Amino acid sequence: MPDRLVRAAVGLLAEQGPSGIKARTVASASGLSTMVVYSHFGGIPELMGAVADHGFKELGRAFAEVPVTEDPIAELFAMALTCRRVARESPHLYDLMFGLSTRATYRPLSDADHRLSGHSEAFRTAHAHVLAACERLVDSGRVEQWEPEVVAAQLWSLVHGYVTLELAAHFVEFDDAVTQVLLPMGVNFSVGLGDERERAEASHAAGARLYDSIVQDR
Repeated sequence: MPDRLVRAAVGLLAEQGPSGIKARTVASASGLSTMVVYSHFGGIPELMGAVADHGFKELGRAFAEVPVTEDPIAELFAMALTCRRVARESPHLYDLMFGLSTRATYRPLSDADHRLSGHSEAFRTAHAHVLAACERLVDSGRVEQWEPEVVAAQLWSLVHGYVTLELAAHFVEFDDAVTQVLLPMGVNFSVGLGDERERAEASHAAGARLYDSIVQDR
């Protein structure tokens, strides 16, 4: 039954945005009573936490489709493109996952110990794919001996920043923002870590091909 409520909320979020998520609308969409919403989650903020977790689970499943190869930079760029695709397919859900939604209708959580979405098990499971690829990158010797957690955090920030700006239509002046902005930014990031530019460019091109093959097989 909780999954039924989460699926209903995900659908409403996609159709109406955050303002469409209310106990009565979720209850109606799920065919259940409003009391069920409160008995299972306590309130709308807790339900939205479960919805964000649903989003991270979907992102984790998408990351899992990227195979482990001998080129961790190619893997990481394929994951970046995957993250972009997931965000473009469900922009309101992506905003909720990363704390960008307008929450005027959500009461603030008073429990200081309530976990934030960025610390949830669902987030950590998704992020583990990125961290593992960063560990392989550092172990490969292609970059300097950075802490993999630091590399992963920096890369997560880079990709999320790009995706957020693209969703907000900041790159409409570009013919192909992925090729003109995201890809060279990824190359520059890799070079900054210590990789050779030519090798980084080749890896990002390989990552784009890897991503295309994953999409074609879906």
